[in-house]
Amino acid sequence: MSLITKIDQDIKQAMLAKQADRLRGLRAIKSALLLAKTEKGASEELTEDAEIKVLQKLIKQRKESADIYKAQNREDLYEIEMAEMYVIEPYLPQQMSRFEIEGYIQEVIERLGITSVKEMGRVMGVANKELAGRADGKTVSEVVKQLLG
Repeated sequence: MSLITKIDQDIKQAMLAKQADRLRGLRAIKSALLLAKTEKGASEELTEDAEIKVLQKLIKQRKESADIYKAQNREDLYEIEMAEMYVIEPYLPQQMSRFEIEGYIQEVIERLGITSVKEMGRVMGVANKELAGRADGKTVSEVVKQLLG
């Protein structure tokens, strides 16, 4: 079953259960997926990787907005962003822990024979490609800097 079909079913359930926060988050997902599907150069169906990238982008937007609202003492808007983020997260693959990321990055560094921070880009390229959807890019970057620095 495609992600958009699952989202449609979940939207119906949220409407019947009168779950406004959940419904708002699900509609945001559906909107973003439909937009990605109709972008110039996009294929008929979104690949699983493309769907994951869309969901990650939505999560990142929510986190950034929530941080801004928190800094401005706008608790009402902060709560909305966090609620939407919690609705979107379950549709992503299981995220790796920082410990798991550290072990994986260490293995990549050894595999590529990296010895200095100057070669961080090579490690990031491999890690981001292989960990797509399972680890946040910011966390991966922090771990790479920590292990090479």
